[in-house]
Amino acid sequence: MGSSVSNHRFFVLLFVTFTNVWIASAFTGTYGVNYGRIADNIPAPESVVTLMKAAKIKNTRIYDADHEVLKAFKGSGIEIIIGLGNEFLKEISVSQDRAMDWVKQNVEPFVPGTRIRGIAVGNEVLGGADQELWEVLLPAVKNIHTALDLLHLADNVEVSSPHSAGVFASSYPPSAGAFKESLMPYMKPLLEFFSRIKSPFYINTYPFLAYISDPEHIDINYATFKKNPGIYDEKTKLHYDNMFEAQIDATYAALEKAGFNKTEVIVSETGWASRGDPNEVGATVSNARTYNLNLRKRLLKKKGTPYRPKMVVKAYVFAMFNENLKPGPTSERNFGLFKADGSIAYDIGFTGQVPSSATSLFSFKYVLHLWKEDNSNRLHRETIDLCNQPSYGVEE
Repeated sequence: MGSSVSNHRFFVLLFVTFTNVWIASAFTGTYGVNYGRIADNIPAPESVVTLMKAAKIKNTRIYDADHEVLKAFKGSGIEIIIGLGNEFLKEISVSQDRAMDWVKQNVEPFVPGTRIRGIAVGNEVLGGADQELWEVLLPAVKNIHTALDLLHLADNVEVSSPHSAGVFASSYPPSAGAFKESLMPYMKPLLEFFSRIKSPFYINTYPFLAYISDPEHIDINYATFKKNPGIYDEKTKLHYDNMFEAQIDATYAALEKAGFNKTEVIVSETGWASRGDPNEVGATVSNARTYNLNLRKRLLKKKGTPYRPKMVVKAYVFAMFNENLKPGPTSERNFGLFKADGSIAYDIGFTGQVPSSATSLFSFKYVLHLWKEDNSNRLHRETIDLCNQPSYGVEE
């Protein structure tokens, strides 16, 4: 009898433990897409949700908390990270009431119907030019988390803050990864807080940016997951055949040096531009397709990196659409997997909205191209007409 009670308690504890782990996670599977909206010609949110569901995209991230977007995702099952923009950090850092108001306005009314799984507090703050934001980032993060906690939402909604490569003093070879000393007074307390609330470290990782900055010395094949000699890290004795994994492991190395070797790394942005200015060498449709197709295949394998083989790599691709109003070089407006009309920018395994001659202009035929492996491990493409299928997509 005592053994039976003991076993019962064990399984209850096991269930609660795994339930809490599931609740705390803001990422289902391994593949997500950033849904940027700096454009005046992209599809309505309801159509975007349809596109994502057709492609079995289970995770997305937006850069604000637009209520129309949040309403559109209601009942979709797609998990979404919303953004608290840098422009709000100062006021929220000094006012718990302001943080509570923000959460009450932008999170509480929409859950659980809309699966808001995380709040990205700021974007690329540390390492950026505004040092005042460095100082207010952690207080803003804490106030948002406290608001979630008081509203009993903290177990379901993760708090994080994505970083750029600007936080690194060095990142090559991967074992040399280290944060800038000037940032450590801000980075370490932030990491301590995220460690306490079990949030991952989000990093925006772009082999594209590294390549166009030094195309003479970086192998395009290494940057786009194609066959190449790779690099060898003398310290760890590890070989890397792609820059994406090398950049992730440089992040793990930096976290380890800072004292946070158990923190998970998730890629909050990665992608490749399909068009650029004359000086943006490599910004072509061919390279964008190669990078994003190979990245998708890589993520669907659910494997770790050479330095963290048991930590399954997860990433949000940038971006859902080409965004015609984004400032900066031409590449900034051409990272989309889809064009403004909902059609694909290039084929990486699925197609978007295509006008059907048999229906009105507001009705679309959806077709999906799936990349599958046969028993000989060869990849082949299968085309499915979604209009005649009860279910579709790539299961993760």
